[in-house]
Amino acid sequence: MNKLPAGSDGLWSLTWKRLRADRLAMFSLGIVVLFLGLLVLSVSGLVASDWSEEVGVHYAPPAFMAGQTDYASGDQYAVADTQTEAIPPENPVDPLKDILRDLRKSMQHGIPAGNDYGIDDPLKEELDAIRVQQKSRLTEVSDQEERHETLLFGADKWGHDVIKKTVKGSETSILVGLIAALVATVLGTLLGAFAGYFGGWVDDFLNWFYNVFTSVPYLLLILAVAAVLQSKGVLTIILILGLTGWTGVFRLVRAEYMKHKEREYVLAATTIGASDWRKMFVHIFPNVSHISLVQMSILSVGFIKSEVILSFLGFGVPVGMVSWGSMLNEAQNELILGKWWQLVAVTVAMAVLVTALSLFTDGLRDALDPRLKQEKS
Repeated sequence: MNKLPAGSDGLWSLTWKRLRADRLAMFSLGIVVLFLGLLVLSVSGLVASDWSEEVGVHYAPPAFMAGQTDYASGDQYAVADTQTEAIPPENPVDPLKDILRDLRKSMQHGIPAGNDYGIDDPLKEELDAIRVQQKSRLTEVSDQEERHETLLFGADKWGHDVIKKTVKGSETSILVGLIAALVATVLGTLLGAFAGYFGGWVDDFLNWFYNVFTSVPYLLLILAVAAVLQSKGVLTIILILGLTGWTGVFRLVRAEYMKHKEREYVLAATTIGASDWRKMFVHIFPNVSHISLVQMSILSVGFIKSEVILSFLGFGVPVGMVSWGSMLNEAQNELILGKWWQLVAVTVAMAVLVTALSLFTDGLRDALDPRLKQEKS
């Protein structure tokens, strides 16, 4: 019995074969998958859930800089000085020296201070306030002594671990980039499909709408939408980027639909009575879906950078949340003090992800349309 010949590979099967042959694209895909894995772990709380805990002293340096920098400058010297100044020295000419001496003894042994010397109530209240202040300063010193003087890649001004903070910040930036890119791609694909397929007044109206958005500089447009929404949060950033970034997808998808609606397979679908909706999204869309996929990948890169810009300018995440943009906003002040590790951590993480995603997008575009690769070579 003869074995039947295997069927020909489909579009996505051929695309995967071409993509696997591109080593640079596969290496970039591995880096992107690594960041997405960290994103999942961060969202689930398995990684960097305690990023807001103050585990180090203020501006704790990286571990490899231990002993090489005077990390105890500034606030750390204040901690050391607090230990010696918690109990002020006795003044031999102070008329209240005996009272203060008994007060110190009562504080050390946990005995409440009395009013054995018959002093007035206002003076007693003042001495009680001094005692409370001394106890609070001693408690602060003990809390500072429990913090780490160095961390793996340093700490910020509050003592937060920079590595955990960077991982948590990537959660916000990557989620915003991916979801906003999905919103913009879906919106641009739908509008482009209607404009390219129906033509006429539908195409004229959508082209006018497209021209209104493209006539305004992009950065000014997103700042204007941010000012109109007047709220901060991840959802707000997604709406800002998704509602302003669809224009490029619209232009490309519209041109493809105008070309494909006159093809033989669409005319054949018309003769058998297929509806417009079925011809648009069952027959034509699979042949132009690679454009939407590539555009979504490109938009993800741009939106991650846009989120950083918005958060850096104060239009991004609210207080209490962290993103790469808010970290860069903090790092500009730290850099003046010579504390560079938060800036380096955020910059390296963002550069690695954006570069890997860009290289993977180029490889995916070449795999989906091998003619582009032939033209380049």
